[in-house]
Amino acid sequence: MSKRYEIESDSQQIIAREPSTKWGGSWTEEKLDAFEKYVNAYLTIMNTYRTKWGWKLVYFDGFAGSGSRHELIESQAKESTLDLSKELNITTEDLATYKGAAERVLNIKQQGFDYYYFIDKDGSSSEKLKEKLTPIQNGRNFVFRSSDANEQVRLLAKAMHEKSKLKALVLLDPFGMQVEWDAIRQLEGTGTDLWILIPTGVIVNRLLDRKGELKFINKLTSFFGIDEQALRTYFYQTKQETTLFGEVEKIEKIKEPIKKIAELYIKQMNTIFKHVTPQPLVLYNSRNTPIFHFACASNNKNAIKIASQIISSN
Repeated sequence: MSKRYEIESDSQQIIAREPSTKWGGSWTEEKLDAFEKYVNAYLTIMNTYRTKWGWKLVYFDGFAGSGSRHELIESQAKESTLDLSKELNITTEDLATYKGAAERVLNIKQQGFDYYYFIDKDGSSSEKLKEKLTPIQNGRNFVFRSSDANEQVRLLAKAMHEKSKLKALVLLDPFGMQVEWDAIRQLEGTGTDLWILIPTGVIVNRLLDRKGELKFINKLTSFFGIDEQALRTYFYQTKQETTLFGEVEKIEKIKEPIKKIAELYIKQMNTIFKHVTPQPLVLYNSRNTPIFHFACASNNKNAIKIASQIISSN
């Protein structure tokens, strides 16, 4: 029996059931399993009110990829200002996250979105996804853009500020740190539900080197939306160590840095959205190391209630 989520709104009880489709169970697909369940619940609730309030629903995938299970997402690593795979010793396993959200969203068996935006900076991937999805378009409004996700998020936010009837479900799941904090900030005050993949262990923790040299500080400040001093204060502590030559100041990285990275990002998201999942979904690699945290943010408390239930049951 599929799990159901009960939400009370305007004295009405709305029941959203998980989709019955079964998709693999490996760690690389945990993210998509959780997101598919959320999209199904989101549409159940929004479909109850969309006609009454005249809402137009937008699905926005900022890193849609090619939609192929067998292709690595190395193009995303190339987008970064860093050659991540070489600089940070990133493995093939770390890169091989399956990019298949678009197909799952389109296969949900209920009234869908008014507009579907599939964004990918790599033109080849965008064309491949278009070829893959066109046969199942069935009259739906698809928009494929080969463009930077940050630029497109800003354009979406501008449209939503101008047209309050627009409601968006946004998925930002890059492999690396391509998402700029300033772009997310533009969504403040809009009817946006945002799911974002935070590369806590696979990327960010490696940039926060043990000695606090922070060679890529511009990348870190752009990602977190805080300045260098705030980052150093949060992730490092200074201790006095006695040596033969007297007192020496030693810089140490905080304990459990991956957990702290996620906590800081959640804290930052709370400055933009009224509600954020306090405990994001943690994704592990085969070595049982946390490499990503998958979090949801919204201005609707019911959205986070559902997201948290899905995360806790995953």
